[in-house]
Formats: sequence, structure tokens, C-alpha cells
Amino acid sequence: MARRPTIVDVARAAGVSKSTVSNVLNGSPLVRPATREVVERAMGALGYVYNRSAANLRGGDVGLIGLVINDLRNPFFTEFAASAQMTFARRGYATVIANTDESPEVQAQVIASMIEHGVSGFLISPAYVDEPEGLEAVRRAGIPAMQVLRRIDARTEAFPFASLDYGTGGRLAAEHLIGLGLRRVAFVGGLASRPVTEERMAGYRAAMAAAGLEAIALPGRPSRAFGRDMALRLRAERPDVEGAVCFSDLVALGMLAGFAQAGVRVGEAFRVVGFDDIEEAALSWPQLSSVRCDVARFGREAAEAMLAWLEEGARPPETRLAPVALVARRSSLGGA
Repeated sequence: MARRPTIVDVARAAGVSKSTVSNVLNGSPLVRPATREVVERAMGALGYVYNRSAANLRGGDVGLIGLVINDLRNPFFTEFAASAQMTFARRGYATVIANTDESPEVQAQVIASMIEHGVSGFLISPAYVDEPEGLEAVRRAGIPAMQVLRRIDARTEAFPFASLDYGTGGRLAAEHLIGLGLRRVAFVGGLASRPVTEERMAGYRAAMAAAGLEAIALPGRPSRAFGRDMALRLRAERPDVEGAVCFSDLVALGMLAGFAQAGVRVGEAFRVVGFDDIEEAALSWPQLSSVRCDVARFGREAAEAMLAWLEEGARPPETRLAPVALVARRSSLGGA
């Protein structure tokens, strides 16, 4: 995918600072004629086109990054977005953040709007779309874009994909519960057939199979309400199930509430492991065991990869999976 030249490219080609290029573009009298000529020659050689409306929006010499997030109501994605935005800000870039609320239609709309406003790059945690080429509008615009946390477009040579090692996380969670002596462990939550659900469940299934145990899948919306309802249902209909690996901490926190309502002591009569290790996991009661994804660090590293791409031409690897770790707390270990 041919990348649209940026103000940084012009500065590098001309051997001047980004602010000098901005001064040339804005007609500043402080720029010497010889310097202006060098910058204008570099612009012509690169085919750089000045988008004045976008420049006015972002403050002239400040780059603008589009940050498209599938669900900002979820603390996991909020933490990612905040970390990425702060990383861009520290490097002098403004960020336009849009919440798509898991809507492909809203996603297409906000991406088109950001393209019109001249963003220099995209970080997209996408809503799922049916089309195999979900980022075609971005490709046509020639704007660098990374897919993060979810992949909707298989063309990772054009749209590098960065996520977390969800498969290992599911395996660590299941092995932890099996190691505590449990034999009937369910995987609770996550929408069936969604790639992120399959990734998190794959490790769980592998651990259960390695131990010669039956995998029990109980899919559903990754919400507190679903987790609460599932806890009550397990108590009434499946008393044989001893523990759960949850799709997310939201599901797990809902299960803690449901079992509390049913009078079940989590950590002893039933053991729960969440996924993501959001801040609330360590503050709940009992404290929630969880697969730590360190999404704040992931957000920072994703933003740094985008900046290296924009400023240095260092394209990110086609696929990168950041490591995860299990944090065991009282919801699985028990204890007073």
C-alpha cells in the first residue's frame, strides 16, 4: 500500500525540523528564502499535498492520529485507548478518538470522517464486519493503519496486526484450576464463532484435553449481567461444575455477584478465573484471579510502533502477540 507522504517525510527529505516545514506551509516570514526553496523542492519530489483544513484542526504542525475503539464502555478497551493517546500526546501528536459501540456502520462512518480530516495514521480496535476486506477505505486513502486486539482484515502486510497471546492465557487459566484439583471446569462467556472467543477458548480446550477432561463451553455476551445469570444457572442446573475460566473480567465479576446472591463461597465451593486483569479485579471481593494482559503497556507499545512507522518508515511486523501471565488471587485460591 502506497503511503501518503507526511510532514515528517518532508522534513526528513529537506533536512529541517517538522516545525520549519509547518512554518513554510503557513507562510511564516521567519523562514529564510533559501530554506523555503529547499522545503518546497522536497514537497514536490515527494508529492506532498497540504490539507489546510486538517492542519487547522490539529494545530498546524501537530500530527493527527485516528484512534477507533469498538467499546469504550469496557474498561479493558478504555485503558488501551488512554495509554495509546497519552503516548501520542507525549510525542506532540493530537488524537481523535471514536467509540463505534460494536457497530460496523458507525465504524465505517467515523473512519471516513477521519480520512476527510487528514489523519496521519490509524490505530483501530475494530468492530467485527462481514466483509473480508474490512479496511478497504483506509487502503484506498493510503494512510498507515494498524489493527489492534482484533483482526478484521486478513491483509496484514497492509494492516499490521498486534494483539495479546490469548491462547496462552486460556491455557494458563485452565491449567491453574486443574492444578488445584478441579475436574469439571467450564469456559464461560464470549460470543460463539468470534475470533477473540476462539483464541481465548483454544488454550482452555488444549489444557482440558491434555488432562483428559471434558471441555464445557457456555457462550454468551461478555457482560456482568451474563456472568451473574450464569452463576445462578450453574448453581441450579449444573452443580457438578466446580470452576470457570471466564472470557473476560466483566463476566467473572458478574459471576462473583451471582454466587454471592446464591450463598456460594467463591474460592472454596466454586473457583473463578477472569481474563484481562482490569483494575477492579484486584479490588473485588474475593479478589479475582485473572489473566493479566497489561493492556496499558500494550497500548503504549502499539502507539510507539505507529510513531516509528510514521516518523522513521519502520513498518510494524505483520503479526505481533504480546505476552500474558496468570495472577492467582482468592477467587481461585480461597483463603481468609
